[in-house]
Amino acid sequence: MQVAVAGPGACTPGEAGLAEQVGSLIAAEGATLLCGGLSGVMEAAARGAHGAGGLVVGILPGTEGGNRFLHVTVRSGLGHARNVILVQSADAVIAIGGRYGTLSEVAIALKCGIPVFGLNSWEIDGVTCCTSAEEAVARAVRGKYP
Repeated sequence: MQVAVAGPGACTPGEAGLAEQVGSLIAAEGATLLCGGLSGVMEAAARGAHGAGGLVVGILPGTEGGNRFLHVTVRSGLGHARNVILVQSADAVIAIGGRYGTLSEVAIALKCGIPVFGLNSWEIDGVTCCTSAEEAVARAVRGKYP
């Protein structure tokens, strides 16, 4: 099982805390965490999964090195187009907060039929809004879809 965590590179402390908790829970479930590999929500989720002993894969937009919590780094060189690779590599997506980059990942997932679970994120048709990290991860990993 591979779960992508999407969210802004510049996030609030609350979003970072939520992302770290999500990452830790994903690892505890034995799933692989996929993220964009940079800062903000991506780094916080990676930190949580890494700290819980999980595997963390970062799919980077360029050729930069990514955050220090990645086990596997994919330097795509594709810019925003890397969002397609990230999402299509996932069995489910958890969106935390978000700006337009997150919205593009949500849209790609919905278009491809990949379930999306939102935490204080985009409330649009097709996104299952969750009230806690536990709910989002349980739904994503265990297939408890609405």
